[in-house]
Amino acid sequence: MLYWLDKDAALYQLRFYNREEGHTLPEYNAALQLEGGIEKGITKLFVRTNTAYQNSYLGTTSKTTVYEAFLSLKPAPSLTIDAGKKTLKWGKGYAWNPVAFVDRPKNPDEPDLNLEGFVVASVDYIKSFNGPLKTISITPVLIPVSEHVNEDFGETNHLNTAGKIYLLFYDTDIDFLFLAGASRPSQYGMDFSRNITTNLEIHGEFSHIDDFTRSYIGSNGSSYQTVYDATSWLLGLRYLTEKDTTYILEYYRNGTGFTEQEMQDYFTFVHNAYDSYLSTGNDAVLQKAAAVTEKNYGRANVGQRYLYLRVSRKDPFDILYWTPALTMIANAEDRSYQLSPEVAYTGITNLEMRLKGTVLAGDRLSEYGEKPYDYRVELRVRYYF
Repeated sequence: MLYWLDKDAALYQLRFYNREEGHTLPEYNAALQLEGGIEKGITKLFVRTNTAYQNSYLGTTSKTTVYEAFLSLKPAPSLTIDAGKKTLKWGKGYAWNPVAFVDRPKNPDEPDLNLEGFVVASVDYIKSFNGPLKTISITPVLIPVSEHVNEDFGETNHLNTAGKIYLLFYDTDIDFLFLAGASRPSQYGMDFSRNITTNLEIHGEFSHIDDFTRSYIGSNGSSYQTVYDATSWLLGLRYLTEKDTTYILEYYRNGTGFTEQEMQDYFTFVHNAYDSYLSTGNDAVLQKAAAVTEKNYGRANVGQRYLYLRVSRKDPFDILYWTPALTMIANAEDRSYQLSPEVAYTGITNLEMRLKGTVLAGDRLSEYGEKPYDYRVELRVRYYF
């Protein structure tokens, strides 16, 4: 991966203020994912691990993480009991899932990647019917949180409950979901997905969080907090043409995100902290900005309104095994965006190669305009065995 740096951007100044970097910055990443399962009778054991290696300006790091490791019992065709570390994959959205109350957030730039799960215990009961309501599924979930179990889920020493009710009603997939407990504020929501035609699908999600606390910082460095009921929603569609071109379009309203003014105040604070460092040599204010970034502003897509568009074409012009694509993620408030053209090749058995570029554009004090780089090129080689 190769970055073309933007030395005037707030996040460059925050990250590299005490380093002298050139115009480009290389980074090397590798990952090994191993997964396997054993099934005998009503019992199944599944394990997925991820070993990540990174060589960047920060040095070389490697870490092995257990993404999933759970035991599944199926005493009847309609009943499944799971216990262990698991990814639940709630939600119908492609780039974002505001109803994924018990999952880690996706990276919208790579939404298909596997994610680390949480330690849970769940039951899934399914029943089929004749008539408009064809299927119902009930899934209660327990999420323990302690100093050594799910410690990054929220406040420790609590047992939280969550649940999902799934309905297949008039050929529409509908979920009703909730999360309750003391580790996180209470949350509830619903989602749906329906094929309007053979080639056109629409989907949506809605979530509500009680007493959500948003911490933010002013341009002068003062800290603020606001507590409110946060509502988020997503609406999207997926369309497949007769020539195998796929369009995915989503609009995301993030009720937990920062307003455009709050984002501008944050970037102004970082710029002011950098100017103070240049004049005094004291990085204390920059360290405060780094702490605020890690806790609040460092997540992907922390604004309030986003647009996602992806267009991909399989085997264009009858050129086999090639799939070009173009992806755009835009902040609909400050009108900054990133545009990513790519091409993937799968002509060799069990091997996938992808070349992807990313261009970021936006005014100063906008989300993508203040990223630490303007361009990025990456080559990914993935082998399955």
